Amino acid sequence: MKRSSARMDRVDTPIIPTIAALVRDNPGTISLGQGVVSYGPPADAVAALPGLMADVQLNKYQAVSGYGPLVEEIQAKLARENGIVTGDQARIMVTAGSNMAFLNAVLAVADPGDEFILPTPFYFNQEMAIRMGGCVPVPVPTRDDWQLDVAALAAAITPRTRAIVTVSPNNPTGAVYPEADLQAVNALCASRGIYHFSDEAYEYFTYDEARHFSPGSIAGAHAHTLSFFSFSKNYGMASWRVGYLVYPADLFDAMNKVQDTNLICAPVASQLLALQALRQGRAMVEPRVADLARVRASVHEALSGLGDLAQFPRTQGAFYVLMKLPGVPDALAFNRAMTERHRVATIPGFAFGLTDTRTANYQRLSYGALDAATVAEGVQRYVAAVKDWYQRQAP
Repeated sequence: MKRSSARMDRVDTPIIPTIAALVRDNPGTISLGQGVVSYGPPADAVAALPGLMADVQLNKYQAVSGYGPLVEEIQAKLARENGIVTGDQARIMVTAGSNMAFLNAVLAVADPGDEFILPTPFYFNQEMAIRMGGCVPVPVPTRDDWQLDVAALAAAITPRTRAIVTVSPNNPTGAVYPEADLQAVNALCASRGIYHFSDEAYEYFTYDEARHFSPGSIAGAHAHTLSFFSFSKNYGMASWRVGYLVYPADLFDAMNKVQDTNLICAPVASQLLALQALRQGRAMVEPRVADLARVRASVHEALSGLGDLAQFPRTQGAFYVLMKLPGVPDALAFNRAMTERHRVATIPGFAFGLTDTRTANYQRLSYGALDAATVAEGVQRYVAAVKDWYQRQAP
């Protein structure tokens, strides 16, 4: 009998290609949808790649855990910037993007039917990975300001729980979780014998007084903490597909099996570029974050023009605004109308687990992927589209 996998049938269709199709079908649409940055990796590093790949040995399979010099540079960066020490007790693995790192980890630690606790709204690709592994995502609501409800996370733990997942700075909300809350979650995981999956892809993107904190830096956290990082956001390398994770050393055999079967090694050219970018370091990224801080302020000011029609916490991380609008009977119809009538696109909140769209219509706006002027125009279109929709729906 021919049929698709029951596991895959339980996985929602990715929302990004759906919105991208609407953008393609409506030329001139400004997309405030996909979460990428507007800049690319260092131009001199890209130009150096042909010379760096001249060694014919690099065309062969490389180490499963990553290209040696890159792993060493990551190790130094983790100790210097994150306070995470790797070695005998914690290992590094370079993957084809942080999404692959997350899926590798799910397969390494869990069996079908096991549970992963996801603060809601969640990053949809993580929920998808959990379902692909035959496991069960357990959504737990966050507070009104998108901060963690640690007591609710604790109450959701069952004998089948394998991990609590945190994403800080957060996609889709932009929330930056304070050190005290991440300390509390990490201690909870330690006391209950489960893992803490800490996604830190947006580690450099914080504003005002907010500061990023890595739970893997906590004393003793190496035994139960998996920390996920990415070159896609910080260094504008989304299509180059390079990420990495730090994981407990006793998971080495399981992680090695998954990586060797699924990938063998991350693409070497991409790893070489990542190495050059990492050597330029955070100093390359900081001016970009400063630019985004100014864009963020203008976006918040423009969105305030919606008045009581919209609610959105002024979060202090990543490059997102997650906005609450009045409920709609068909959320995708709202997004379709925005692209067709006003040539602007955003991501509907149901993709992030906010599925009660009749009560509230959540929309995620990304202000990182475009230049400041285009973002400003896109937000103006969005404000007009929202006003137009709800005026048309008024009795």
